[in-house]
Amino acid sequence: MRSPDVDIYIARSTQWPAELAAARAILLECGLDEAIKWAKPCYVHKGRNIAILQEFKDLLSLMFFKGALLSDPAGVLRSQGENTRSALRLEFRSVDDVTAMAEVIRDYVAEAIEVEDAGLQLPEAPELELVEELRLRLEADPELRAAFEALTPGRQREYHLHISGAKQAATRESRIDTCAPRILAGKGLRDR
Repeated sequence: MRSPDVDIYIARSTQWPAELAAARAILLECGLDEAIKWAKPCYVHKGRNIAILQEFKDLLSLMFFKGALLSDPAGVLRSQGENTRSALRLEFRSVDDVTAMAEVIRDYVAEAIEVEDAGLQLPEAPELELVEELRLRLEADPELRAAFEALTPGRQREYHLHISGAKQAATRESRIDTCAPRILAGKGLRDR
């Protein structure tokens, strides 16, 4: 089902409006419903997220939430980044790219719907082994530990990656200090 909110989103786009419109037309042909989620056009089937359109400086991405479970016979799915477990994306740099990939998009959407309908899930993520500074801080502060443990596994992992990404222990400590109020508020690193 077409959403007026996506009409507004595309009308406001300054980077990829024509590409968004072309991809949107294909996704709607696949019988997906659309809505704005995470401030981006998201495509769903029976209330389950299938894919999302994401504008980047140098490309438009059609990201499949469970892309790692797709067979990718065309070999065109790309990783979102080195720490991504499940999401894989198609990348477009022109309307011609979208048009050339129309059949692939349709096939991948159909497979993504089959994955959802079958209830397939990714294997459990390995146990998160926290960076030492964060582990010690959580041991010393029961309130912070309780708030951290109440976060979703993805948010816990995001904080861990942010903090452990610092090379120096002092910087890791500083990042913990900066993140602690957000953790105590039950928010993820990038939540508003």
